[in-house]
Amino acid sequence: MAARSLWRAKTKLLLAATAAGGAGAGAAAISSSDDPASALKLSTAVPLRLLRDASTAATIAFDYEYSLWGLPEGSIEREKTKREVHTRSALRLQELCFKNGGIYIKLGQHISQLEYLVPEEYVQIMRQSMLNRCPVSSYDRVREVVKKELGGEPDEIFDEFDPVPIASASLAQVHVARTHNGQKVAVKVQHTHMTDTAAADYATVEFIVNTLHRLFPSFDYRWLVDEMRESLPKELDFLNEAKNSIKCINNFRRYSPHIAEYVYAPKINWNLTTSKLLVMEYIDGAQVNDLRTIQKLGIQPSELSEAFAEMMFKHGFVHCDPHAANALVRPLPSGRRSIFGKKKPQLVLLDHGLYKDLDFSTRINYASLWKGLVFSDVNAIKVYSAKLGAGDDLYALFAGILTMKPWNKVIDPSVDHLVVRGTDSDRSELQMYASQYFPQITELLRRLPRVILLMLKTNDCLRAINRSLMQGSSLETFLIVGRVSSEAVIESKLLQSKSFFSRVCVWFEELLLEARLFGMQIALWLLNLKALSLRLNRFSH
Repeated sequence: MAARSLWRAKTKLLLAATAAGGAGAGAAAISSSDDPASALKLSTAVPLRLLRDASTAATIAFDYEYSLWGLPEGSIEREKTKREVHTRSALRLQELCFKNGGIYIKLGQHISQLEYLVPEEYVQIMRQSMLNRCPVSSYDRVREVVKKELGGEPDEIFDEFDPVPIASASLAQVHVARTHNGQKVAVKVQHTHMTDTAAADYATVEFIVNTLHRLFPSFDYRWLVDEMRESLPKELDFLNEAKNSIKCINNFRRYSPHIAEYVYAPKINWNLTTSKLLVMEYIDGAQVNDLRTIQKLGIQPSELSEAFAEMMFKHGFVHCDPHAANALVRPLPSGRRSIFGKKKPQLVLLDHGLYKDLDFSTRINYASLWKGLVFSDVNAIKVYSAKLGAGDDLYALFAGILTMKPWNKVIDPSVDHLVVRGTDSDRSELQMYASQYFPQITELLRRLPRVILLMLKTNDCLRAINRSLMQGSSLETFLIVGRVSSEAVIESKLLQSKSFFSRVCVWFEELLLEARLFGMQIALWLLNLKALSLRLNRFSH
């Protein structure tokens, strides 16, 4: 009873502290608004959002404590009950995110990618909803933004403007329009409430997370809040997004000319673009996880993994939000085909608001780590995990998070040791390890630089897309990662080589790597041939 009284006291403290601390932060944000009308709306909206936050946090916390009370650790009954609480709590959190909108949607999207940290129920519920059911601003609000940014109504600025958006995300929505010169464009319009509520919402979320961490030290998501604080202002500046898209494509032309033709970003209409309104070329393509449409187009989007590997290991300028809605695939406009007559694909990258710069040292250490993972090089994994911040004690956990494999599979020398097939047994094994090593995972994420945390998110997004494309993670993806990371390491060694002898040594190392990769490619062909033969046998019987 004493413990329950203490729990109720903690819950009341959480409610009171959140309301007081969050309200102060929200009031400060409102007072700094340059729009009196918006400030007046927010003066009533923010307290309601604070109450929702506090109520949801306290309800979730109480549900865990009450439902699991007295159930022995490790018992079947406790595990079953815990999964039920996970589901109820994830649905409550989902409801909160949709009601509050804005950065709460961004928070839900982050959670949907944290397979290695949060229970599967949270990941699945957030993943099913956060990308497809984002709030939509009314056309009146869209008109307000266009008029404020460009000085006229949408029908005046554009020859045609569809009032119904074709897509909506956490920060903005997209409308199809046609300019007066006849060009079909996509118009990205920022949700009107975002600029003013972002600061108040961020302060509230930060206060709740900090309060929960003080009450329950094992709950430590402060790193996620820190990342949102840094990235959100950049994502809210559409001029920054436009500049990022140009830099991204220029990097492919400069550093990766062999695939530059196969990666594209919509051209920007600078005359109609502002910090809250982005007008760009309209692109007709299939979402990168729409396997049926991609097959109908007769293309194979293998360039996805290669494009992001080139960004991470060679460019050092990485798109950090590559979920399916932000990547389209279309046939190459030039009409070129492969030697087998298949149309060549072009990957179209959208939503360039969130990028991260990797300095030379971080980029090469990260490439060296992935090279070690692909080739099962234990020493390299230990050395470069430590250099990236994991320390000498958490390298195995870091390797597991990157590959979604336990340590014994990571160091297995077989060609397909890193393939994650996405089966129920794979998922249950992953959740088991996540639950067993939760404190260590939390400590690892605290240690890692934020730029590496964003690489983990990018890695998870790509893995999810690959699973849907290949109906399971493809071995070919890991071979691409192994090849590009190895090339980046070799290039860095050549840059640092000061003598002819050292250059010869690097060239010899490059030849050995090429031979090893060729051997792995042969093994891949044989594995695919064997799988095809098994399918044919099953079909014939």
